[in-house]
Amino acid sequence: MRLSYSTCPNDTFIFYALANGKIDTEGIEFEISMHDIDILNKNAEANDAPEITKISSNAYGAKLWKRYVTLDAGSALGRNNGPLLVARKYFAPTEISSKSILIPGVDTTANLLFSVFFPEALNKTPMLFSRIEGEVLAGNYDCGLLIHEGRFTYQDKGLVKIVDFGEKWEQEMHHPIPLGTIIARRDIGIDKAQQVSRIIRRSIEYARTHPNEAMPYIRSYARELSDDVINNHIALYVNDFSIDLGNEGKEAISFLYQKAYEAHFLKELPRNIFL
Repeated sequence: MRLSYSTCPNDTFIFYALANGKIDTEGIEFEISMHDIDILNKNAEANDAPEITKISSNAYGAKLWKRYVTLDAGSALGRNNGPLLVARKYFAPTEISSKSILIPGVDTTANLLFSVFFPEALNKTPMLFSRIEGEVLAGNYDCGLLIHEGRFTYQDKGLVKIVDFGEKWEQEMHHPIPLGTIIARRDIGIDKAQQVSRIIRRSIEYARTHPNEAMPYIRSYARELSDDVINNHIALYVNDFSIDLGNEGKEAISFLYQKAYEAHFLKELPRNIFL
Protein backbone atom coordinates (compact mmCIF):
# COMPACT_ATOMS: atom_id res chain seq x y z
CA MET A 1 0.00 0.00 0.00
CA ARG A 2 1.10 3.53 -0.72
CA LEU A 3 1.22 5.74 2.36
CA SER A 4 1.78 9.51 2.25
CA TYR A 5 2.36 11.86 5.16
CA SER A 6 4.15 15.11 5.90
CA THR A 7 7.71 15.73 7.07
CA CYS A 8 6.47 17.54 10.17
CA PRO A 9 7.55 16.11 13.54
CA ASN A 10 4.09 14.94 14.54
CA ASP A 11 3.78 12.79 11.41
CA THR A 12 7.34 11.45 11.46
CA PHE A 13 6.84 10.61 15.15
CA ILE A 14 3.59 8.79 14.38
CA PHE A 15 5.01 6.80 11.47
CA TYR A 16 8.57 6.22 12.67
CA ALA A 17 8.00 2.65 13.83
CA LEU A 18 5.90 1.72 10.79
CA ALA A 19 8.44 3.18 8.36
CA ASN A 20 11.44 1.57 10.02
CA GLY A 21 10.23 -1.99 10.58
CA LYS A 22 9.84 -1.66 14.33
CA ILE A 23 6.32 -3.11 14.57
CA ASP A 24 4.14 -5.84 13.11
CA THR A 25 2.47 -4.49 9.96
CA GLU A 26 0.32 -7.60 9.64
CA GLY A 27 1.78 -8.53 6.27
CA ILE A 28 1.26 -5.13 4.63
CA GLU A 29 4.23 -3.55 2.88
CA PHE A 30 4.03 0.25 2.78
CA GLU A 31 5.49 2.37 0.01
CA ILE A 32 6.06 5.72 1.73
CA SER A 33 6.18 9.22 0.27
CA MET A 34 6.40 12.50 2.19
CA HIS A 35 5.14 15.92 1.13
CA ASP A 36 3.96 19.32 2.36
CA ILE A 37 0.32 19.25 3.48
CA ASP A 38 -0.87 21.29 0.48
CA ILE A 39 0.69 18.75 -1.87
CA LEU A 40 -0.83 15.89 0.13
CA ASN A 41 -4.23 17.52 -0.30
CA LYS A 42 -3.75 17.81 -4.07
CA ASN A 43 -2.32 14.30 -4.49
CA ALA A 44 -5.33 12.76 -2.76
CA GLU A 45 -7.53 14.06 -5.59
CA ALA A 46 -5.51 12.34 -8.33
CA ASN A 47 -6.76 9.26 -10.17
CA ASP A 48 -3.81 7.25 -8.86
CA ALA A 49 -4.04 8.67 -5.32
CA PRO A 50 -2.34 6.74 -2.50
CA GLU A 51 -4.40 4.22 -0.56
CA ILE A 52 -3.53 5.89 2.77
CA THR A 53 -2.71 9.56 3.24
CA LYS A 54 -2.56 12.43 5.67
CA ILE A 55 -5.04 15.13 4.72
CA SER A 56 -6.25 18.51 5.93
CA SER A 57 -9.63 18.18 7.61
CA ASN A 58 -10.88 20.92 5.31
CA ALA A 59 -9.75 19.20 2.10
CA TYR A 60 -11.35 15.96 3.22
CA GLY A 61 -14.71 17.53 4.01
CA ALA A 62 -14.76 19.67 0.88
CA LYS A 63 -13.61 17.20 -1.76
CA LEU A 64 -12.63 13.73 -0.62
CA TRP A 65 -15.08 12.21 1.86
CA LYS A 66 -16.91 10.19 -0.77
CA ARG A 67 -13.69 8.53 -1.90
CA TYR A 68 -11.97 8.08 1.48
CA VAL A 69 -12.89 7.06 5.03
CA THR A 70 -11.34 8.63 8.15
CA LEU A 71 -9.22 6.24 10.23
CA ASP A 72 -9.49 6.14 14.02
CA ALA A 73 -5.71 6.57 14.50
CA GLY A 74 -3.24 9.19 13.36
CA SER A 75 -5.20 12.44 13.54
CA ALA A 76 -3.90 15.89 14.44
CA LEU A 77 -6.73 17.08 16.66
CA GLY A 78 -6.54 18.73 20.03
CA ARG A 79 -6.69 21.85 22.12
CA ASN A 80 -4.80 25.13 21.78
CA ASN A 81 -3.09 23.80 18.66
CA GLY A 82 -4.66 25.87 15.89
CA PRO A 83 -2.98 28.12 13.33
CA LEU A 84 -1.73 31.58 14.29
CA LEU A 85 -2.11 34.78 12.32
CA VAL A 86 1.11 36.80 12.74
CA ALA A 87 2.49 40.11 11.52
CA ARG A 88 5.53 42.36 11.90
CA LYS A 89 3.58 44.83 14.03
CA TYR A 90 0.40 44.32 15.98
CA PHE A 91 -2.90 45.50 14.53
CA ALA A 92 -6.44 44.88 15.74
CA PRO A 93 -8.31 41.87 14.32
CA THR A 94 -10.94 44.32 13.06
CA GLU A 95 -8.36 45.49 10.49
CA ILE A 96 -7.72 42.03 9.01
CA SER A 97 -10.04 42.49 6.04
CA SER A 98 -7.87 45.34 4.74
CA LYS A 99 -4.62 43.35 4.93
CA SER A 100 -2.73 41.13 2.49
CA ILE A 101 -2.66 37.63 3.98
CA LEU A 102 -0.56 34.55 3.30
CA ILE A 103 -2.22 31.17 3.79
CA PRO A 104 -0.60 27.69 3.68
CA GLY A 105 -2.95 26.44 0.95
CA VAL A 106 -6.55 27.04 -0.10
CA ASP A 107 -7.71 23.58 1.03
CA THR A 108 -5.97 23.64 4.41
CA THR A 109 -7.93 23.62 7.65
CA ALA A 110 -6.03 26.79 8.58
CA ASN A 111 -7.69 28.61 5.70
CA LEU A 112 -11.10 27.19 6.61
CA LEU A 113 -10.82 28.40 10.21
CA PHE A 114 -9.64 31.81 9.06
CA SER A 115 -12.55 32.03 6.60
CA VAL A 116 -15.17 31.05 9.18
CA PHE A 117 -14.14 33.90 11.47
CA PHE A 118 -13.13 36.47 8.82
CA PRO A 119 -15.18 35.74 5.69
CA GLU A 120 -14.76 39.32 4.47
CA ALA A 121 -10.94 39.02 4.33
CA LEU A 122 -10.41 38.03 0.70
CA ASN A 123 -6.91 39.30 -0.11
CA LYS A 124 -5.32 35.89 0.48
CA THR A 125 -2.36 34.30 -1.28
CA PRO A 126 -1.50 30.59 -0.88
CA MET A 127 2.16 29.79 -0.24
CA LEU A 128 4.29 26.90 1.03
CA PHE A 129 3.93 27.02 4.82
CA SER A 130 7.69 27.16 5.44
CA ARG A 131 8.03 30.39 3.42
CA ILE A 132 5.32 32.37 5.18
CA GLU A 133 7.39 33.67 8.10
CA GLY A 134 10.12 34.97 5.79
CA GLU A 135 7.72 36.68 3.39
CA VAL A 136 5.94 38.49 6.23
CA LEU A 137 9.25 39.49 7.82
CA ALA A 138 10.43 40.86 4.47
CA GLY A 139 7.36 43.09 4.29
CA ASN A 140 5.99 41.45 1.14
CA TYR A 141 2.69 40.70 2.90
CA ASP A 142 0.96 42.23 5.90
CA CYS A 143 0.38 38.99 7.79
CA GLY A 144 0.44 35.22 7.48
CA LEU A 145 -1.17 32.07 8.86
CA LEU A 146 1.40 29.87 10.56
CA ILE A 147 1.07 26.11 11.03
CA HIS A 148 3.46 23.38 12.20
CA GLU A 149 6.77 24.57 13.68
CA GLY A 150 6.10 28.22 12.88
CA ARG A 151 3.83 28.61 15.87
CA PHE A 152 6.82 27.88 18.14
CA THR A 153 9.37 30.13 16.42
CA TYR A 154 7.58 33.29 15.26
CA GLN A 155 8.39 35.33 18.38
CA ASP A 156 12.11 34.57 18.13
CA LYS A 157 12.03 35.88 14.56
CA GLY A 158 10.40 39.16 15.54
CA LEU A 159 6.78 38.52 14.60
CA VAL A 160 3.73 39.18 16.78
CA LYS A 161 0.49 37.25 17.15
CA ILE A 162 -2.74 38.78 15.87
CA VAL A 163 -5.15 35.84 16.34
CA ASP A 164 -4.76 32.33 17.77
CA PHE A 165 -7.40 30.40 15.86
CA GLY A 166 -7.17 27.31 18.06
CA GLU A 167 -7.90 29.40 21.13
CA LYS A 168 -10.65 31.33 19.33
CA TRP A 169 -12.30 28.14 18.03
CA GLU A 170 -12.38 26.50 21.46
CA GLN A 171 -13.66 29.63 23.24
CA GLU A 172 -16.48 30.19 20.78
CA MET A 173 -17.28 26.66 19.58
CA HIS A 174 -16.45 24.60 22.71
CA HIS A 175 -14.86 21.75 20.76
CA PRO A 176 -11.28 20.60 20.20
CA ILE A 177 -9.95 21.68 16.83
CA PRO A 178 -9.51 19.16 13.99
CA LEU A 179 -6.55 20.05 11.80
CA GLY A 180 -5.67 16.90 9.89
CA THR A 181 -6.59 13.23 9.71
CA ILE A 182 -5.36 9.99 8.18
CA ILE A 183 -7.71 8.65 5.56
CA ALA A 184 -7.99 5.41 3.56
CA ARG A 185 -9.47 4.92 0.12
CA ARG A 186 -12.86 3.27 0.43
CA ASP A 187 -12.06 0.84 -2.39
CA ILE A 188 -9.53 -1.03 -0.23
CA GLY A 189 -12.44 -2.25 1.91
CA ILE A 190 -13.40 -1.63 5.51
CA ASP A 191 -11.46 -4.62 6.90
CA LYS A 192 -8.21 -3.42 5.34
CA ALA A 193 -8.85 0.15 6.52
CA GLN A 194 -9.37 -1.09 10.09
CA GLN A 195 -6.18 -3.11 9.81
CA VAL A 196 -4.19 -0.04 8.74
CA SER A 197 -5.71 1.97 11.60
CA ARG A 198 -4.52 -0.70 14.06
CA ILE A 199 -1.02 -0.59 12.59
CA ILE A 200 -0.84 3.21 12.88
CA ARG A 201 -1.97 3.03 16.49
CA ARG A 202 0.74 0.43 17.13
CA SER A 203 3.30 2.74 15.52
CA ILE A 204 2.30 5.66 17.78
CA GLU A 205 2.44 3.48 20.89
CA TYR A 206 5.95 2.33 19.94
CA ALA A 207 7.17 5.90 19.44
CA ARG A 208 5.69 6.95 22.76
CA THR A 209 7.65 4.24 24.56
CA HIS A 210 10.85 4.80 22.50
CA PRO A 211 10.95 8.61 21.99
CA ASN A 212 14.75 8.91 21.95
CA GLU A 213 15.05 6.14 19.40
CA ALA A 214 12.66 7.96 17.07
CA MET A 215 14.46 11.34 17.26
CA PRO A 216 17.11 10.86 14.54
CA TYR A 217 14.38 9.97 12.02
CA ILE A 218 12.22 12.90 13.12
CA ARG A 219 15.14 15.34 13.11
CA SER A 220 16.26 14.28 9.63
CA TYR A 221 13.04 15.73 8.17
CA ALA A 222 12.33 18.59 10.59
CA ARG A 223 12.46 22.19 9.38
CA GLU A 224 13.47 23.45 12.84
CA LEU A 225 16.26 21.34 14.37
CA SER A 226 15.89 22.50 17.98
CA ASP A 227 14.98 19.53 20.16
CA ASP A 228 12.76 21.81 22.26
CA VAL A 229 10.79 22.89 19.18
CA ILE A 230 10.49 19.30 17.95
CA ASN A 231 9.39 17.98 21.33
CA ASN A 232 6.87 20.81 21.83
CA HIS A 233 5.51 20.16 18.35
CA ILE A 234 5.02 16.45 19.06
CA ALA A 235 3.51 17.09 22.50
CA LEU A 236 0.97 19.51 21.00
CA TYR A 237 -0.13 17.52 17.96
CA VAL A 238 0.25 13.89 19.05
CA ASN A 239 -2.17 13.11 21.87
CA ASP A 240 -4.89 10.68 22.89
CA PHE A 241 -6.97 11.72 19.86
CA SER A 242 -4.08 10.51 17.70
CA ILE A 243 -4.33 7.06 19.28
CA ASP A 244 -8.11 6.95 18.84
CA LEU A 245 -10.50 9.72 17.81
CA GLY A 246 -13.18 8.36 20.12
CA ASN A 247 -16.62 9.91 20.31
CA GLU A 248 -15.31 13.35 21.28
CA GLY A 249 -12.91 13.50 18.36
CA LYS A 250 -15.54 12.37 15.87
CA GLU A 251 -18.02 14.90 17.24
CA ALA A 252 -15.39 17.65 16.86
CA ILE A 253 -14.78 16.75 13.21
CA SER A 254 -18.50 16.54 12.45
CA PHE A 255 -19.04 19.91 14.16
CA LEU A 256 -16.30 21.50 12.04
CA TYR A 257 -18.05 20.33 8.88
CA GLN A 258 -21.42 21.50 10.14
CA LYS A 259 -20.04 25.02 10.74
CA ALA A 260 -18.29 25.02 7.36
CA TYR A 261 -21.52 23.92 5.66
CA GLU A 262 -23.56 26.60 7.41
CA ALA A 263 -20.99 29.20 6.30
CA HIS A 264 -21.29 27.93 2.69
CA PHE A 265 -17.71 26.67 2.51
CA LEU A 266 -18.97 23.13 1.87
CA LYS A 267 -21.49 22.38 -0.87
CA GLU A 268 -22.58 19.17 0.82
CA LEU A 269 -22.42 17.94 4.41
CA PRO A 270 -20.09 14.91 4.66
CA ARG A 271 -21.77 11.66 5.77
CA ASN A 272 -20.59 8.21 6.91
CA ILE A 273 -17.00 9.42 7.22
CA PHE A 274 -15.73 7.28 10.11
CA LEU A 275 -14.75 3.63 10.42
